[in-house]
Amino acid sequence: MKHHKAQRKLGRERKSRTALLRSLVRSMVLHERIETTIAKARELRPIVEKLVTLAQKDTLATRRIIAARLGNDIEVSKKLHEVLAPRYKERPGGYTRISKLGTFADAKRDKAIIEFV
Repeated sequence: MKHHKAQRKLGRERKSRTALLRSLVRSMVLHERIETTIAKARELRPIVEKLVTLAQKDTLATRRIIAARLGNDIEVSKKLHEVLAPRYKERPGGYTRISKLGTFADAKRDKAIIEFV
């Protein structure tokens, strides 16, 4: 039974799925807008929003937590703390937006853009 299994598998095993989501988070933070499938965007949204909320505290502990979740990527962690967190300081949540684009030409998967508001 699939009780308490809320996340999507995205057709991958656990390690490759976490690597995929980690790389999507890095791209999202660096470029502030990425194009992907709707399923990946919906899995990505809560991860990014929790990281931005953590970055707003700006303590050594939150810096270490964010660095650990991003695979010790200093550039992304720095941008989260210095650019994105101050931008959304007054906003209580909802930092991202998902817009549907249609389908990919080769496969019948729906495209979406996920971006910061």
